Amino acid sequence: MLDRRKFIQGLGATAFASATALLNPDRARAVLQTVAAHRGQARDLAADEDFWRRIQQAFTVDRSIINLNNGGVSPAPAIVQQAMKQHLDYSHKAPAYTMWRVLEPQQESVRSSLARCFDCSPEELALTRNASESMQILQNGIDLQPGDEVLATTHDYPRMLNTWKQRERRDGIVLRQFSLPIPAEDPQLIVDLYEQHISPRTRAILISHVVYLTGQIMPVRAVCALGRRKGIPVFVDGAHSLGHFTFTLADLDCEFFGSSLHKWLTAPHGTGMLYVRKERIGDIWPLQAAEESKDEDIRKFEEIGTHPAANTLAIAEAISFYRGIGPERKEERLRFLRNRWAERLKVSDRVRLHTSLKPGRSCAIATMQVEGIPSGALAKHLWKEHKILVVAIKHDDFEGIRVAPNVYTSLDEIDYFSETMERIIRNGID
Repeated sequence: MLDRRKFIQGLGATAFASATALLNPDRARAVLQTVAAHRGQARDLAADEDFWRRIQQAFTVDRSIINLNNGGVSPAPAIVQQAMKQHLDYSHKAPAYTMWRVLEPQQESVRSSLARCFDCSPEELALTRNASESMQILQNGIDLQPGDEVLATTHDYPRMLNTWKQRERRDGIVLRQFSLPIPAEDPQLIVDLYEQHISPRTRAILISHVVYLTGQIMPVRAVCALGRRKGIPVFVDGAHSLGHFTFTLADLDCEFFGSSLHKWLTAPHGTGMLYVRKERIGDIWPLQAAEESKDEDIRKFEEIGTHPAANTLAIAEAISFYRGIGPERKEERLRFLRNRWAERLKVSDRVRLHTSLKPGRSCAIATMQVEGIPSGALAKHLWKEHKILVVAIKHDDFEGIRVAPNVYTSLDEIDYFSETMERIIRNGID
């Protein structure tokens, strides 16, 4: 059994190597060169800790903390941090020239690179600051009349639900919501629930690609097809999906999609993207006014005034790092880490998993509940006594703690979390 002090001491070499990566971002490039030379299959590599230790060294994380809240925001590799700092330093040499005339035009190459990741046209992709901004562009930009209805679930992200609620107060629209099964094992049941709650007045549908509460992967393609049959636009909140597991636009077949890049793509904090199918760009008003000549131009959604170019340009390094690891390798590793703790803890009759572990239903994120222990108190105990960072979930339908490792998470950290939870299940938190 691992003692916390011994566990932290055992991570000393890893912490030192991570600090070295901060001082020398070329280390990250060496990591990717090593990875590129490795020919193993993604599934075979998922449990190969020697392989993943090389990836872990590209990050500068504090190993005295076990960060299992990568769903909120993720650390960026040293090479991404360094790129952003270099661009920012250059900006300040003469920003009216260096930032506006030199760096900002280079954002077009980032747009093209990100579009290749999503497999769409660069002319359909806007560079935003986060998923919330992307989704609010859609939600506030669609024309709606008093009495028009929008459909969402009670499990969608609060900021997006609040956006619809503000439009209720401002424009007299109506927000309709329904609950999802916990866990959701049958994708067709979810599609049926959407169809059952569509009314003659439904004018828009919101769907989360990954439910932020549980990590549940939703049947986006089928719901988008349903929306097209009914003539209803479907807005896909992909805050937790891009860079998390493998998919492209073709897999979703959607017309509208927004995502954060500072979560699973490990890009700089405050970076996001918005996809709008070319023929639908003119249907959406931008949040900030753009000149009429840009009505059909995806760049109208980027009219936010002066802002740093450094964050956006460093997305390119994040994409390079992501592709260097390999999307399939990353997905398999994240599921392996999730299963390592979830399969171990679910054997207890006091543990309830609120996330489906079936293939394709979830990836890194999963939510568990220990019956008899309030989840808020459990999360506080894990942090105070063990410096394990998780998210306490309290919802009308359920509660639990959300656990979300990332590629820099080690098996030692996952096992320490599991052993700690086993002791808590046996002994409580008093």
